[in-house]
Amino acid sequence: MGVADCAEPPIDKACGEGLMPDTRAALSQLGVRVDARHGFPFRGIRFIEGGRSIEADFPNGPGFGVRRPILQRLLIERAAELGISMRWGVKGIAYGDGKLWVDDVPISADLVIAADGHNSPVRRAAGLDRARRSSCRYAYRRHYALAPWSEYMELYWGDRFQIYVTPVSASEICVALMSHEPHLRLDEVLERLPVIGKRLAGQAVSSKEMGAVTVWRKLVRVSRRGLALAGDAAGSVDAITGEGLRLAFQGATELAIAVSKNDLKHYERAHARMRTRTDRMAWLLTTLGDKGGLRRRVITAMAKKPEVFENMLGAHVGAAAFGDLTPGQVLGFGWQMLAA
Repeated sequence: MGVADCAEPPIDKACGEGLMPDTRAALSQLGVRVDARHGFPFRGIRFIEGGRSIEADFPNGPGFGVRRPILQRLLIERAAELGISMRWGVKGIAYGDGKLWVDDVPISADLVIAADGHNSPVRRAAGLDRARRSSCRYAYRRHYALAPWSEYMELYWGDRFQIYVTPVSASEICVALMSHEPHLRLDEVLERLPVIGKRLAGQAVSSKEMGAVTVWRKLVRVSRRGLALAGDAAGSVDAITGEGLRLAFQGATELAIAVSKNDLKHYERAHARMRTRTDRMAWLLTTLGDKGGLRRRVITAMAKKPEVFENMLGAHVGAAAFGDLTPGQVLGFGWQMLAA
């Protein structure tokens, strides 16, 4: 078994760098442990909208902010432990007529796993590009040499954009912008949101601003005979959910089970199942991002009914279900929404 990649470590990318508790659990299934040696814990999520804020703790342990190159190093070390060969800096990877080509050399394999990103050339060549849903936004990320001021990952809401702040060490934070505007940058947005802009003004920057497209894509199929898609190549969700890495790591475990059963249909079913709650949350969060009036009413109501936000966060990380709320709690929240 081997891995071929056109890039060479350390490989950085624009990423919010927050690992949710369910993402850490999925990593643990792969034999990768993330703890305080690798990053910085956060106990939950805080939403901030103007002068209002709401927060809730994860019910299944802390999340961790981890720099992307550190996470990649842990994955490479685990792969080496398992005896997987890795070829970095290859000049070209192509797929056609059911065969994989690396550096113009055909590779013999019973199964090709394409994990070549949301624009996957292998996926296109294999005829698996058809999607039930596809949309994109734009993300930019920068680090500041600043001690975290909060025990929470913070999400600052603006009109049709959001800023995430994730602690990644005792002396550094990751600040990420997501919006519909490809030309919108962090400096401009920080001026629009003084609640966070003033805090970061004049602080030392510890990385250059890096951009990427965040894609919400649900494919019709994620496999065919002799080929399976993994990671973002298999479809992704908007980065606002923070669940992209969880889908990739959990998907890797499900794909391994499918291979052991010689049944890629297992992977198809598991992949559809594991992203159901994430797609629902992506719809909810992007809707709130696009509809400012609704968002402000929801956050105001949640501030008065914090158990609703706690349930929402628990459902988001797979530790609860929306149905866990009592009818009285639902009615109470509805009343607060009408009164907001």
